[in-house]
Amino acid sequence: MKIIDIKSQLVRQATIFETGGIRPTHDLLESWIGYVGWSLRQEQWPEGFQPLATLFLKELPFVPASLQHFKLLTIFIKEEIFDHLIEDDLSRFFEIRAYTSLEGLIQQNWKHEHIRAFPLIPKHIDNDYPAWDGGGIPSDMEDEILSLEHEENIEYFDDIVEEIYAIHKIGGYPAFCQSGYDFGEEFPFVFQISSDEKAYFNIVDNGNFYFFFNTELNEWRVHCDFY
Repeated sequence: MKIIDIKSQLVRQATIFETGGIRPTHDLLESWIGYVGWSLRQEQWPEGFQPLATLFLKELPFVPASLQHFKLLTIFIKEEIFDHLIEDDLSRFFEIRAYTSLEGLIQQNWKHEHIRAFPLIPKHIDNDYPAWDGGGIPSDMEDEILSLEHEENIEYFDDIVEEIYAIHKIGGYPAFCQSGYDFGEEFPFVFQISSDEKAYFNIVDNGNFYFFFNTELNEWRVHCDFY
């Protein structure tokens, strides 16, 4: 297995998000950090939670297969999560509302008390790669890469990896800060919310929240790490 074959098998697409830089419209399809702008009429701000993000999936350039039936995700977070970050699964500290239709939504103005709210600008990328110990490299491929590093003096991060996107994104790979973590094949990684300097949002030390979703169970798992 040569480098070009390894790259073609590892590379993934994703939609990444740049924070701010445009005048907000508050229209449908505008994603946000630190703000939830839409709900159904009967839905209320969940007690004990803060609005973290609005992610419109409809019309994004890339959405992983397990999320393609959703049009919108709104994410709320409990502040006490920061006392529990060493737990493997943090899903109990999130309320994630997933909408299969945009019909019946009403506009809200729900802002996080401490995060500076910004619209998120989506961009398609096709060169996301896994961190070496992130769990995204099959074991036989790891062995092949190690052999190439030993025999041909290549380096994984120099000769194979093009980019590891440690920013807000849907799809691609989790950009782990530490050794990787996964919840098994039944819970594939689907999106990531990252520390965001512009939004005044820091997860301990430039950390990330990683979200995994099981379509059959309709259940989420959430992991966190940081430097």
